[in-house]
Amino acid sequence: MGLRTKPTYRQRRFGAEVRRLREQAGLSSTDAAALLGLKQPHLSNVEAGKTSLTPDRVRLLTAACGASSTPFIEALNELGQQPGKGWWSDYRKILGEPHLDLAELEAGAVALSSYEPTFIPGLLQTENYVRAMYRGGYAEASPEEREAAIAFRMQRQSILLGEPPTRLQTVIHEAALHASLGDRDIMRGQLLRLIEASRLPHVTIQILPFEGAVAFGTGFMVIEPSEPKLSTALVSHIERDLYLEDEDSIAKYQGWFASLQGAALPPVDAAVSPESHAVKDSLGLIQRLLYPLL
Repeated sequence: MGLRTKPTYRQRRFGAEVRRLREQAGLSSTDAAALLGLKQPHLSNVEAGKTSLTPDRVRLLTAACGASSTPFIEALNELGQQPGKGWWSDYRKILGEPHLDLAELEAGAVALSSYEPTFIPGLLQTENYVRAMYRGGYAEASPEEREAAIAFRMQRQSILLGEPPTRLQTVIHEAALHASLGDRDIMRGQLLRLIEASRLPHVTIQILPFEGAVAFGTGFMVIEPSEPKLSTALVSHIERDLYLEDEDSIAKYQGWFASLQGAALPPVDAAVSPESHAVKDSLGLIQRLLYPLL
């Protein structure tokens, strides 16, 4: 098998985990390669995500490095066998690698925790809302790229309807609900979409009100696969998103998200009749903003 020229994020993550295990065990790349019956350049390519290890070699490495957790070893093996292909591969020639990496990460997740200070989370956006974002200049793209990106974002949302579906917890700042993207119909449809999504048992939506605690100013998402040790924190930036993998960073963002949940209004519960909601819960706030748009 030839070397990968453009390894995906998850393939690079496998290589990074191999390097982390090796370094924590105090093994040089030469010694670790010899242990695995490989040459040192081969192991360097593994650590760069350009190729993988067989399951037997993964088990040999983890045993030598003192990693005995069966769930972790199984998850690492699964990560190492990732082909890097999925529905998102159809967009490779049009969209950049960050789009594909995000879709691949989400597809391998069992739970997502996101905070959005400015916009509705992508996994909950309507098509009209996304189109309005492009018209407003919030994303630059050619007509072809724009149409591909819109279709791509809509397809990302399929993870919420899968078997089993991915769990989504999200805190949305109230500012995102007031931002008028396009006309009244667009915002009405988007607010109704939030209420509709909240009916899914695996989706939890909370609104952080203006009068709440000062929020973390940058959007982020913690992406958790079946093995929490392989989680990723994705931090939004204008030019390029930041991917964090170390346990300390993951713990910090999980802690910040828990704080945001505590400061936010109680979750939307669309199963309860509107009359039962106080204005100061998440559904009550959404409904208060929705009524003038009806």
